Amino acid sequence: MGQKYTGSFEGSGVVGTCAQSAPVKISTKVKRTERMTYLYNDSVESMSKSMKCWLFGAVVLLGASIECSAHNVGNAITWNREISRIIYQRCASCHHDGGAAFSLMRYQDVQPRAVDIKDAVLSRRMPPWGAVKGFGDFRNDQGLSQAELELMTDWVDSDTPKGNNPNTLPKEPKLDKPPAFKIPKNVITVRGDFTLRNDIVVDGLFPEKVVTGTSTKIVAVLPNGRSEPLLWLYEYNDGYKHPFLFREPLELPSGTIIRGVPPDAQIALIPGKKNKTQAISNRRYALR
Repeated sequence: MGQKYTGSFEGSGVVGTCAQSAPVKISTKVKRTERMTYLYNDSVESMSKSMKCWLFGAVVLLGASIECSAHNVGNAITWNREISRIIYQRCASCHHDGGAAFSLMRYQDVQPRAVDIKDAVLSRRMPPWGAVKGFGDFRNDQGLSQAELELMTDWVDSDTPKGNNPNTLPKEPKLDKPPAFKIPKNVITVRGDFTLRNDIVVDGLFPEKVVTGTSTKIVAVLPNGRSEPLLWLYEYNDGYKHPFLFREPLELPSGTIIRGVPPDAQIALIPGKKNKTQAISNRRYALR
C-alpha cells in the first residue's frame, strides 16, 4: 500500500496531499516543498514595509468588494417584490387581459419587453399622463415618480431578475373599467389667452381639443402680476384624453389671465366647489 503525505506551504495557507508508492520519492517531495516554502518566506521578508502595506490594503479592499457584492445580490430589485407593484398600480388599468393594450400582468409578459418598457417610461410616453410632473399638483397623476423610474431602470439594467420568493409577489388587482369622464355643463372653455370676468374656483383642466404631439405651458397670471402654474402639456396624445384634477381646488380672482393655450386648441376649466368651513389658505390668490 502507498503512503500518504500531507504538507503545507508555511505561511501560505495552502495544503498539498500526495500518495506515493516509494518512501524515497516522498522524501524528495518533502525537500522540494521545504525549498519552495523557504523561497516564499524569503520573498515576503524581502518586501519593503510600503509594499506590505499595499498588499494588506489590496486584500482588505478585495474582501470589502466581495462583501458588497454579496449584499447587493441579496437586495436586488426583483419583479416579485418591486416591479410588479409599479406595473399593477401604474399600468395594469390598460395592460391586462382583455384591456386596451397587451397584458403586463405577469413576469413572462413583461420580461421580453423590458428594454422597450424602460425606453417608454424614461421618455414619459408611458404611462400616458401627457404632462410634465411638478408643474401643477394633481390628485390623479399617473406618471411614474422619480423613485419608480430609477427602480424600473435599475431592474432592466440588472437583467430583469424575477426573484426567488413568490410570497413577495402581490395579488393581481381587480380591474373595473373606470367610468368615462363627463364634462360638466358649466365649464369655462379657453382658446388662446383668456381673461376671467368673475372669481372662480377651478377643480382641474380638461383638454377638449388638443392636437396630438402638442407641448405647451399653461399658466394663470393673477391681477397682482403673480403667475400660477396650471398645466404643462408635453407631447400630449389625444388618444388618451383625460382630465387633470388639482389636488386642491384653485381659487382664481376676476381679472386673471389664462395664458399658454394655443389658438387652435380648446381647454376646459372644470369648476370646483369652495370649502365654506375651511379656507384654502395655501391656494388662495386674492388681490392684495
